[in-house]
Amino acid sequence: MKAIRRQGILYSLLLLGLMSSCSSNDAEYTPIPQSAVQCDLTQVPYAKLSDYRFFDGELKNLTPAIGVLPYQPSSELFTDYALKKRFVWMPNNTKATYVSDREVLDLPVGAALIKVFYYNTVMPGLTTKIIETRVMIRKSSGWIFAEYIWNPEQTEAFLETASTSRTLTIQQGSETLTFNYRTPNTTVECNRCHGDLVTQQKTPIGIKPQNLNWNYSGTQNQLTQWINAGYLEANLPSSITTVPNYNNTALPVTERVRAYFDANCAHCHRTGGEAQVHPLHMEYTDTSDPENMGVGVGALHTLPGYNGRIVQPNNVGQSILHYRMQTTTDLFYIMPAIGRSVQHREGIQLVEQWINSF
Repeated sequence: MKAIRRQGILYSLLLLGLMSSCSSNDAEYTPIPQSAVQCDLTQVPYAKLSDYRFFDGELKNLTPAIGVLPYQPSSELFTDYALKKRFVWMPNNTKATYVSDREVLDLPVGAALIKVFYYNTVMPGLTTKIIETRVMIRKSSGWIFAEYIWNPEQTEAFLETASTSRTLTIQQGSETLTFNYRTPNTTVECNRCHGDLVTQQKTPIGIKPQNLNWNYSGTQNQLTQWINAGYLEANLPSSITTVPNYNNTALPVTERVRAYFDANCAHCHRTGGEAQVHPLHMEYTDTSDPENMGVGVGALHTLPGYNGRIVQPNNVGQSILHYRMQTTTDLFYIMPAIGRSVQHREGIQLVEQWINSF
């Protein structure tokens, strides 16, 4: 009986020790933050942007929720001087995989890409106004598009499939611009840039390793940030091509213009793009050959008063590409064909400098 009693005492002491140990661990335990994002693939697209819970606090502040990672390509598509914020979110325990430098990362089913279009200098008063938020969601059957239009109060954005338009007046540098800002029809127009005629699939554009291979925020490469966030497999090649920022005036003009064409033209002027039959091939990896940018190449569509060359070396006035970039009224020739109502002055100046460099 004494032996049994001693064993009972020892067991009690051991149990108290374990309880004491657990209590100590509980005091030191910090719960792992969990993402509040809701992206039920059986329910999306939701009726309101807030339904996803991509952002914490007041929606217009665009404060990313846990697991919503900001990113930015090295060179950006011009959209009537709109500023853009981009975010990526993925379900727990899923990661993107590398395919090649020039191909978009292969994101897992359930992933979402969020792109916000806004202005900081809307007149009168130089106010901030968010216009639209585009969400791409990957389902098992492929990517879907969801377009959300912000209300005047800037408290919510609502799902819209039809194209919308509004007149905006902004301060752009020393100039005041008034123009018609259009949002896309998601059943037709989104496919023009995001559709692939070869695979018959829709695909994102900006999340190519060659576009993310730079330090966006802080001192860490974006691809490394994705890996550290658990959003990308850590099996990248030792060397990745980097598309430069076309606004970097320290770079050679040819490098800058190649980056500009990659951001603004290559989604159509590539194999599988809407303009794949055109002689132009504007992806960055293809434009080391000037002919792929139209230098000395005959245009498919001639223009009165022009000699028929897409780019006439050292002659801006005879380069059809230049005309198509600067027109805002000739809807047959305007390039890009959608998403632009005003001239991109800085882009036109860059292309003029390039044409005159031959």
